[in-house]
Amino acid sequence: MTTATKPTITIGTTINAPVEKVWAYYNTPEHIVNWNNASDDWHTPSSKNDLKVGGRFVHHMAAKDGSFSFDFSGTYEKVEANKLLEYVLDDTRRVTATFEKQGNETVITTVFEAEGTHSLEMQEAGWQAILNNFKKYVEAH
Repeated sequence: MTTATKPTITIGTTINAPVEKVWAYYNTPEHIVNWNNASDDWHTPSSKNDLKVGGRFVHHMAAKDGSFSFDFSGTYEKVEANKLLEYVLDDTRRVTATFEKQGNETVITTVFEAEGTHSLEMQEAGWQAILNNFKKYVEAH
């Protein structure tokens, strides 16, 4: 029996902040609720993150007008502080996020398996918008 491989999408950004700060803001619920949205009409009203192998995260994402919401959730398979996160979303897609220190900057690269509902371009744009919002948040605080 063979299983179909899902297409992968790669996004990334360079943040003008040390990797320790980037890691903390990326993984701490009190910060996640401030940046985890792709547009101003969405928000993340709650976030839970058990940052360890086998630990789970749940970020509740919602349209601000109340028309739609969902839980973005999964389980960590690999956690290397300030370097790497590997996790499996509850829909079985795999995600890898790397954090690379470059002087006083941090390069984040995320590779994720695409889902089959939305176009690859739409998924890339949405995930990149969230990462861009994260960059903006970290650099402003």
